[in-house]
Amino acid sequence: MKIVSAKPFTYRGGNKAVLLLHGFTGNTRDVKMLGRYLHERDYTCHSPLYRGHGLEPEELIHTNPENWWQDVLNGYQFLQDEGFKEIAVVGVSLGGVFSLKAGAELPVKAVVSMCAPVRGKNIDRLWKRVLDYAERYKKLEGKNEEQISTEINELKKTPMHSLRELQQMIDHMNEKLSLISSPTLVLQGGLDDYLYTESARVIYDNLKTKYKRLKWYEQSGHIITLDKEREKVYEDVYIFLNGLNW
Repeated sequence: MKIVSAKPFTYRGGNKAVLLLHGFTGNTRDVKMLGRYLHERDYTCHSPLYRGHGLEPEELIHTNPENWWQDVLNGYQFLQDEGFKEIAVVGVSLGGVFSLKAGAELPVKAVVSMCAPVRGKNIDRLWKRVLDYAERYKKLEGKNEEQISTEINELKKTPMHSLRELQQMIDHMNEKLSLISSPTLVLQGGLDDYLYTESARVIYDNLKTKYKRLKWYEQSGHIITLDKEREKVYEDVYIFLNGLNW
């Protein structure tokens, strides 16, 4: 079976720009429906695809957080080159971490952080996530169980050394929360893993911006942009962004 590769996308709309950021082992489909929703309401939306993502897991393991952050910066620059002076950054999971990082290091109009960790998972759990991604990807390729098992065992011989960098980058985000001065919306699924629900409270409590809000979705898990309350998530993001003085 041929897999349709995920790609960066740009929806050109009005004069309000949003940079949309996906999660670790995810791809731009994480935020595509949100992008369409905002575009229909006159926003210009751009979403970069991080290196190694949406591809064979053998490609992913040879990339690192520095590569992915550079892809975020390139996406931000793309919108600037399109003529936008004010850019809001919206992300889910690792994309939420990157949206906070952008808020701390770049001049952004606003930050929306969804289900972002600020306490890094241990390396074994991060590696398991990569292996789970590998299994899903190979099933989509139409490979049988024996072939998948053989290829994953081979993959295990090449560990992803950059996972420690990812863990450290997430942990260091704690120290940068006080640097965020832009309006910030923190969204969190109530059914998500404890690491993320606790992170949501840490993020909100440590933000120094006067304009901040924390909102929960009690019937949703981790990727809330694709979960059962997704339409409410889209509406809340839109209301937040639309309430800003662009």
